[in-house]
Amino acid sequence: MIDVLVVDDQPMIRVGIRAILDSHDDITVAGEAADGRAGVDQARRLRPDVVLMDVRMPELDGLAATRELLGPAATRPDRPRVLMLTTFDADHYVYEALRAGASGFLLKDSSPDELAAAVRVVASGDALLAPAITQRLIERFVEAAPRDPAAHPVLRTLTEREREVLTLMTRGLSNGEIAQGLVISEQTVKSHVSKILQKLGLRDRVQAVVFGYENGLVVPGR
Repeated sequence: MIDVLVVDDQPMIRVGIRAILDSHDDITVAGEAADGRAGVDQARRLRPDVVLMDVRMPELDGLAATRELLGPAATRPDRPRVLMLTTFDADHYVYEALRAGASGFLLKDSSPDELAAAVRVVASGDALLAPAITQRLIERFVEAAPRDPAAHPVLRTLTEREREVLTLMTRGLSNGEIAQGLVISEQTVKSHVSKILQKLGLRDRVQAVVFGYENGLVVPGR
């Protein structure tokens, strides 16, 4: 059973999400919160698997709440996975939330099936990375001027193949697409991804994409 905490300042949104998720046998809504501060408190008390976190809220916005839950001070090993809820155009917060450790984001106009699927993906330890939307968000907020990828000392720990995989991840390719492009097995790609995250000290695939853009592996807009 996947326990979910819904954090959103709009009661109708919370009611709708609860109704959708509670209709699935493997998902239950463990609690709700109407602002970021209450969301952090509830998450620490209830210890949900996934927190559905709205971006814009009173008291403490979704970005600040995510930082509190996932930042260096949050040493609890079973920290929840945070899935941001957003309406695309207004949310410069989303890019910072990805950097803070959020496992991805979901548009509020997503279908009920997409919502349930997103919760399952994030709960499984994967990242919800919608390539087209994520790329637009990152390109919008990462400086377009290319940086020298060799300048980051951590990147030097990657093998040539791992750098290839990271570059393709940054471009939004799935494991299957990377495997096809490099003519290797998908299991080999998964192994490379795991090693990349470990070497770079990253939480998941979303943070790897942000890292790739920030360090010039892919130049925004190209």
